[in-house]
Amino acid sequence: MMKGLTKLIILAAVIFVVCIPVVSAFDVEGLTIDPSGALTPNTPVTVSFKVGFSATSGETFPSGSDLVLTTDLANPKWTYTLILDGVENPRNPVGGKTLDLSGFELSYPSKVDESVRVTVEGTAPTVDKTTNKTVLDIHEVDTHGNIVTSTQITRTAMVINTGDVTSAINDKTANLQTFRSHIDEKSAIGIDTTDAEADYNDANAKISSAKARPATQYSDALNDLDAAQASIDAGETALDKSWAESDVANAQGPVDNVDKVIAWFKGNQSTANDPQLSAIVAKREVAVNYISNANDFITNGKYSDARSKAAEAFAKGNESYTDALSRQYTLMHGGFDIIGAITGIFKSGILVIVVGIVAVVLIAVGVIIYRKRSRWDELG
Repeated sequence: MMKGLTKLIILAAVIFVVCIPVVSAFDVEGLTIDPSGALTPNTPVTVSFKVGFSATSGETFPSGSDLVLTTDLANPKWTYTLILDGVENPRNPVGGKTLDLSGFELSYPSKVDESVRVTVEGTAPTVDKTTNKTVLDIHEVDTHGNIVTSTQITRTAMVINTGDVTSAINDKTANLQTFRSHIDEKSAIGIDTTDAEADYNDANAKISSAKARPATQYSDALNDLDAAQASIDAGETALDKSWAESDVANAQGPVDNVDKVIAWFKGNQSTANDPQLSAIVAKREVAVNYISNANDFITNGKYSDARSKAAEAFAKGNESYTDALSRQYTLMHGGFDIIGAITGIFKSGILVIVVGIVAVVLIAVGVIIYRKRSRWDELG
C-alpha cells in the first residue's frame, strides 16, 4: 500500500513538472533602426540589436521552444552571430521575412554566458496608403506553438505613401483659399478682420513649411498641416465673431437715434406726456432686450444666433425710431389728425347736434325756394 502511494506521488510530480510550461527570459539591448522616424517606400533600412538570455530551469533557453524574429521590410536579409562566453560563432545569412532560431541551437547550460547579435537589412515596403509597418518583432513560441506574449518585443515605423502628403497639402491649400475669400468678403462690408488676418498668415506659413519638408519628415509635415487647419478654424471663428459684433453694433444705431427723440419729448413740457410716447418707448425696450440677447449669444460662441437676434433688434429699433420721428414732425408742424378728429366727434355726440342744425337750415331754404316759385307761377 505504501509503495503504491509513493509511486502515485512520484507520477503526479512528474506530470506536474511536465505540464508546467518552461518560459525563457530574454532581453534586447542596443536596438537601433536606421533611418529612424517615418520611412518612404524603397528606402534602405538597417536594424541592429543584441538578444541576451537569462538562464531558467538550468538552461539558457528552453530546448523545446523557438525564438522567432520577423519583419515587414521588403527583401530582408538576416545576419547573426551566436556569442558563447565571449566567443563569437557567426552563422550564414538568412533571407526571408522570418528568422527562426530553434531551442536546439540556443539551449545551453545555465552556466554559459549566451547572447545573439543580429542585423537585418531591407527596404521600406510599398504601401497604398500611409500606414504603420512592423520593422522588427521578437517573440518566443513554446512547445505547444503558443506565442509567449510576456516577452514579446515589437518596433514599428510609419511608411509613407507620398501621394498622401501631396493630397493633404492640396486640401489645406484649398481651405486656406476659401478662408481668404471669407476675409475679403467681410472686409469689404466693414467687418474687423485683424484677428482673422493673423490666423491666415500663420496657416499660410505652416503650409509652406509642410511643402518644404523632405519625405522623411512626413510626420512633421502632417503636424504642420494640422496646425495650419487649426489656425484656419480659429480664423473662421474670429471672423464669425467679428461679424456678429458688427451686426450688434449696427442694431444699436436705431436705439441711440430713438433715444435722442425720446429725450426731446421728455424735455418739453407740452410733449412729455404725449399719449403715443409710451408705445414708442415700448418698441425701443424690445430692441434693447434683443441686443442683450445677441450679446449673450456672442459670449456663448453662438454667432449665427447673435446675428439673427441683432437683425430683429435693428428692425424693432428702426420701427421705434420711425414712429418717434413721425410723431415729432406732427407735433412740431401743427399737423391735423383728421381721423382722430372724426373719432372724437362721434364719441362726444357733437355730430347729432350738427346734423340737426343742418337739417333745420335745409328745411328753411326749401320753404323759401318753394314760395318764390309759387309767386312766379301766379304772375305768369
